[in-house]
Amino acid sequence: MANKAQQPPHLHLAEVTASQFLDIWKHFDADGNGYIEGKELENFFKELEMARRGAGVDPSNPTFREKMKEFMQKFDKNKDGRIEMSELAQILPTEENFLLCFREFVSSSAEFMAAWRRYDTDRSGYIEANELKGFLSDLLEKANRHYDDKKLQEYTQTILRMFDLNGDGKLGLSEMARLLPVQENFLLKFQGVKLTTEQFNAIFTFYDKDGNGYIDEQELDALLRDLYQTNKKEVDVKNLGGYKESIMKLSDGGKLYRSELEIVLCREPIV
Repeated sequence: MANKAQQPPHLHLAEVTASQFLDIWKHFDADGNGYIEGKELENFFKELEMARRGAGVDPSNPTFREKMKEFMQKFDKNKDGRIEMSELAQILPTEENFLLCFREFVSSSAEFMAAWRRYDTDRSGYIEANELKGFLSDLLEKANRHYDDKKLQEYTQTILRMFDLNGDGKLGLSEMARLLPVQENFLLKFQGVKLTTEQFNAIFTFYDKDGNGYIDEQELDALLRDLYQTNKKEVDVKNLGGYKESIMKLSDGGKLYRSELEIVLCREPIV
């Protein structure tokens, strides 16, 4: 729950800077789980209403509940009853709006995976601080945004503060994917089918018949269908095609290596 003694930051502003956006996020995501939910969500909406109306708000009033319901219908894109960072960016446009700028540059999960492969230069399964700086620099240039080294450094540090939850100075694929619009974040679709290292090795070995360390697009298709059926999830052919296309963006000339696929399907990278 947000600290009542501390004044909620910046909600009265028409536009907020990248660092102010992060202050707001950290203030209301009090437990740091990546969502504003439950009591946090009620506090956020109450403070937002107060900041915008300049008057007190009574959460017990039925009108407040109705307004909050309408608010969630508008901004809770995936209808999970909570607000995540990509949704908050729609509610509180930032001054430079580098989050929405990111979305213009990477508008689909396939483009995101292609960008990931381009900037995870050492194929570690992570984008480290120096790689992230290059990624953001490219992003800003493509969006025709003017910036200097100081601003680029601020963006880099802000992204790390947002998503580097364990403080190791680098971002995993699923952490970076939180920048994507909810409906495009195909990695969320695999949350319920994440594999252990042993399960991943077994299924990859099964489809890598010749043992050369990679599978092709047809084999990936069969592997994903197998995963869905094993986890008793309905196979949506249209969505499956999109997931397959996104994952294949990690491939090297149509060869999807074990290390690339493990980033998507494993709970943690194999060491």
